[in-house]
Amino acid sequence: MNNNTNNNSSNSSSNRINVPEAREGMNQFKMQAANEVGVNLKNGYNGDLTSREAGSIGGQMVKKMVEAYEQGLK
Repeated sequence: MNNNTNNNSSNSSSNRINVPEAREGMNQFKMQAANEVGVNLKNGYNGDLTSREAGSIGGQMVKKMVEAYEQGLK
């Protein structure tokens, strides 16, 4: 049996920002990533995005985070 199957309650809020002051920075980062991939992201509710659009925003964010990490290694 997979040990992760019973941990849903502890993982259900994994997308919360732990530092409240970081929320605005993350929102700006998300808007920048959306702009870079050509997705029109609105402030507030964006539930009308396609899976492809949402995935491209998330993928762009990860790409930028990896690039920033790699720059820090130099």
